[in-house]
Amino acid sequence: MTVQDREQLSVTDVCSELGIARSTFYDWRAARKAPRCIKLPNGNIRIRRGELERWLEAHEEDIP
Repeated sequence: MTVQDREQLSVTDVCSELGIARSTFYDWRAARKAPRCIKLPNGNIRIRRGELERWLEAHEEDIP
């Protein structure tokens, strides 16, 4: 695991990067369609950079 893979992003960071509303992220999370998350003891959610990258790659389309 590289340093970048261990970098943890907030929900705000992920939403900003993806250009989506926070509510969309939580809708995806409820539907189990969001990237895997870490729920901290204080209730905050973090997403590892490496997990976000894997999630994005899994959603790439091969369009001929």
